[in-house]
Amino acid sequence: MSAAQLLVVLDGTIVNIALPSAQQALGMSDGSRHWAITAYALAFGGLLLVGGRISGALGHRRAFALGLTGFAAASALGGMAEVPGTLFAARALQGVFAALLAPAGLALLAETFTEGRERGRAFGVFAAVGAAGSAVGLIAGGLLTEYASWRWCLYINIPVALLALLGTVFVPRSLPVRGGRLDLTTALLGTGGFTGVVYGCAEAESRGWGSPVVLGLLAGGVVLLVAFVLAQRRLLWHRERGGAFLAITLMFLGMFGFFLFMTYYTQTVLGYSPVRAGLTLIVNALAALAGSTFIAGRLHGRVRPALLIQGGLLAAAAGMFVLTRLTPDSTDILPLYLVPAMVLTGLGLGCVLPPTAMLATAGAAPADLGAASATYHAGQQLGAALGTALLNTLGISAGALTACLGVLLLAALLHLFVNLEGRPA
Repeated sequence: MSAAQLLVVLDGTIVNIALPSAQQALGMSDGSRHWAITAYALAFGGLLLVGGRISGALGHRRAFALGLTGFAAASALGGMAEVPGTLFAARALQGVFAALLAPAGLALLAETFTEGRERGRAFGVFAAVGAAGSAVGLIAGGLLTEYASWRWCLYINIPVALLALLGTVFVPRSLPVRGGRLDLTTALLGTGGFTGVVYGCAEAESRGWGSPVVLGLLAGGVVLLVAFVLAQRRLLWHRERGGAFLAITLMFLGMFGFFLFMTYYTQTVLGYSPVRAGLTLIVNALAALAGSTFIAGRLHGRVRPALLIQGGLLAAAAGMFVLTRLTPDSTDILPLYLVPAMVLTGLGLGCVLPPTAMLATAGAAPADLGAASATYHAGQQLGAALGTALLNTLGISAGALTACLGVLLLAALLHLFVNLEGRPA
């Protein structure tokens, strides 16, 4: 189960480091490159609620095995991609099977470990593997891209999935279950709403924010999301649970946009190799692990969860603020800007994850626990998809604006130079 969790988390970050190499090899445009990340996060997060329902209908062990098999096949397809569309489709398929795999694995964990102390240790290992998965993805992406090929960032999933599949022989059989209050119609409302909003943000780069297509997608997405919230108001309008969903969605929205631009900044502006870029980003993952273990873990039960969440969000915001101080003339960029930003954002993420996970399921009825867990994971993944799409669009727009200002500045300097040249000495 932990190996499967590693797969799900690993593929949220491993492609980030490989993306510049994949973009060059497959000829992706700047406007479409984010789909290598967004397609996975969107399919995964959007279909989690459906995946939880299917897992219960099939039986969690059978759904777990099916998810592993499909994930391995989709990874093989992505590794063999020769055009961007194939890679994007493979990443979306990975997300589809991850949406089945994640809730099935969590349900199996809950079913298998029921005794208090044993259950706590099992969930602790599960969470630690998930936290380490981000770090493994970042450094593995750099090593594989530099010393093998970006394609191995996808192929590496196959042996891990097969080992996890072999391990299912030790997992007790689970029968199909009935019940649960989240029906398929409600799940599709959530999926359609998130898809409309994220796709609208992605299309804004090429069409402009005032485009009827973009406005239609955004408006339709918002309407579907409102309908989803109304349909699930008993689950989502719980004050603490709703706050946890909102906090984790916003955190992932900011962090995945942050990861995307740090990947490109370190490799294309600073000229770092993929391995060095991965080692730079791994500071963030290690800080997140420290924040989760040594701060949130030790303060659990001593301070209110809301204080940890607020402190974590402020720390992450402070880390991103550090990067706004960068200028073309900045020196000592790594020690003065990048490391402090990575540490602060990592600590913030580590402080937000544990209390939001606790609040997301606190007070939920047994029949609603699966829906609450799936919604929490969906918030993470869809925040990641929205953050990547939105910030990629804003970044390209800002780049275009900068280019226009540069042309105007050059024209002004040329005009001034001609006027000065025409004057008598």
